[in-house]
Amino acid sequence: MNRIVVVSNRVQVPTEGAAQAGGLAVALDGLMTQRGGLWFGWSGEVSDKPRRSVTMKTVSLKGGLPMQFATIDLSREEHDRYYNDFSNATLWPLLHSLPDQMAYDRRSAMVYRQTNARMVDALVPLLRPTDLIWVHDYHLMAMPALLRGRGVVAPIGFFLHVPFPTPDMLASVPEAGSLIGDLLSSDLLGFQTANDLENFVAAAIRLAGATRLSAGGLQVGNRRVRVGVFPVEIEARDFAAMAEISWRSSATSRLRRSLQGQHMILGIDRLDPTKGLIQRLAGYRRLLETRPDRRRHVTLLQIAAESRTQVSAYQDLRLAVDAQAGAINSEWGEPDWTPARVIAKAGARETIAGYMREARVGLVTPLRDGMNLVAKEYIAAQDPQDPGVLVLSKFAGAARQLSAALLVNPHDPDELADAMDQALTMSRGERQERWQACWQAIETATPSGWGRSFLASLLRAASTMPVLPAEVQTLAPALKNSVPIVAPAAGRPGARLN
Repeated sequence: MNRIVVVSNRVQVPTEGAAQAGGLAVALDGLMTQRGGLWFGWSGEVSDKPRRSVTMKTVSLKGGLPMQFATIDLSREEHDRYYNDFSNATLWPLLHSLPDQMAYDRRSAMVYRQTNARMVDALVPLLRPTDLIWVHDYHLMAMPALLRGRGVVAPIGFFLHVPFPTPDMLASVPEAGSLIGDLLSSDLLGFQTANDLENFVAAAIRLAGATRLSAGGLQVGNRRVRVGVFPVEIEARDFAAMAEISWRSSATSRLRRSLQGQHMILGIDRLDPTKGLIQRLAGYRRLLETRPDRRRHVTLLQIAAESRTQVSAYQDLRLAVDAQAGAINSEWGEPDWTPARVIAKAGARETIAGYMREARVGLVTPLRDGMNLVAKEYIAAQDPQDPGVLVLSKFAGAARQLSAALLVNPHDPDELADAMDQALTMSRGERQERWQACWQAIETATPSGWGRSFLASLLRAASTMPVLPAEVQTLAPALKNSVPIVAPAAGRPGARLN
């Protein structure tokens, strides 16, 4: 049976016997504990003199086979230039089509590639020929080509969790063409939406000399590269059960009492320029300006946990959000009513689930987002008999699945205000109909199913390569026959391949 090797920027090693907490871990630990696996990446440690060796730890997760975790530390320069500067100050805003937020430094681009190479050097001795290698996200875009350059012949898949911009936008970074070429060393490239996929294909043709095949995929030299759409999912039923329990908790009860009968509009985000927090507050201000009857009857709770605090754009955003919320409260607030509550720290997932169930309006309005699982969690958290209403940016990947939400342009404060007002006045019957349509889109999908569909597609892509090294030709029958992964059904989002 083929081992799964996951490669991501950051690895959080769980404790023995526990379940992994959140994010990518939730999506993949089920697969890896059933089949055995290796997870490789940065330990989170930064030092002027980092350990250059790999730290290995084997952990038996709850209900599964042991998993291996392999981590390396970063030097101070690598953290500053690879992580803070090029990954998060250049690639992150670039991929989200926010050029005004982007900073570029050639030295940081060089350290980005050097750090990817050092990670590959540490990973290669741990690999087996029959591994399935799954590389994740924009921090590691150089890695597929670097792995091939080190003689790795195992199937390589790459999944991008964030959006992908147009070729013209991408070309604003000098390294863009070479990074596209690096990604094309993969057997399978996965994206959140069809729009992201099409943007990548156009960029690969224009910037990396690829050719689109009539039968689907891309031709690069004598290799065929498959591309597919794999929207990331949540455990909707589990989250719904957690929200129902948490709604009765003391934390949610205290929040409910503090509202004094007011309807709550809830935003849950990282404090990040892509999340549209300033635009969201502008829309809420417009609601209070144009609908005086809403004053004292509605409260905005925005939980915006700080992140990437060493990046200047994030520091500036914190100041701007505080100033905007303070201005709203100063202008419209009263001694016994605070219109906008902003909390710049994270809450426990169970607590947030209870808050979501309490909220009449879920406000998820990023300027651009690969998927946005908060939108799906808000739907899952609702009481089917008396659900709230999701106001969702049309630029979030989740909008493709949750089309029954109120879809808005987050750049238009009047449109945001109109949608919030519509949500607050919507009849229970319409709220139930919209919620039911959204729930049906996420009810049966699971993170494990997402992972299985990608890996099944990776196996198919690797086994249909027109030109294979001798080692892979020898292994191809075993790869095809030894992996009990159910391919996604035709027509499902995870099954869309080109």
